[in-house]
Amino acid sequence: MMASSDLAVNAYLAAYSLSMEDIPTAPDFKALRETALAHLARFATTEHGLRQMLDRRLRRWGTRAVRAGMLEEDVEATIASLRPAVDDVVSAMTELGAVDDAGFARSRALNLTRTGRSRRAVAAHLATKGVDQSVTQDALNESLGERSDDTAREAELAAALVLARKRRVGPFCRPDRPQEDPIRVMGIFARNGFSRDVVETALDMDPEEAEDRIIAFRSRA
Repeated sequence: MMASSDLAVNAYLAAYSLSMEDIPTAPDFKALRETALAHLARFATTEHGLRQMLDRRLRRWGTRAVRAGMLEEDVEATIASLRPAVDDVVSAMTELGAVDDAGFARSRALNLTRTGRSRRAVAAHLATKGVDQSVTQDALNESLGERSDDTAREAELAAALVLARKRRVGPFCRPDRPQEDPIRVMGIFARNGFSRDVVETALDMDPEEAEDRIIAFRSRA
């Protein structure tokens, strides 16, 4: 007759074996590539952003694997072994043209400016997306104009006007409401990266001209 201790050991081994069978299969290159393609079909991103997304995919697998009974150190070792596969997927997507940091930066720079972001704020945003500084600078010059150009100043002024319209200040101040404190208003624009001369020009502009400038800038290809 089997001792109670043996029964307990056998029960533990059986449960452990069942648990190990439930451990999900780690994503390989093919699975990671499919994940990348599905993501890129819905979202524009950078090489850095895609790598982060795939890393989250690995981490989600790791969480499920630990819950199923896999040792944490084994999970970490597996994830580390899959890093080259992630790099290969990112490289493959870049070669396909599905990921293009320069194109992403140009498009995002123009779109953010149209929503009231300053050139400085756009550059900071692209940095958070992992876009290289030189790529960012080229994208800003191409989409908004070089910093010393009239084109760049017009873009910056248009962005400041969009922000003014959002905050209902300057040419967009409602006549039925009192004027906001000028220092507070200047602070709003300063925190958003606009220079004092651009802000003063925007705030002193005629409402009709301000609207025309916003429409003209947003009509740019």
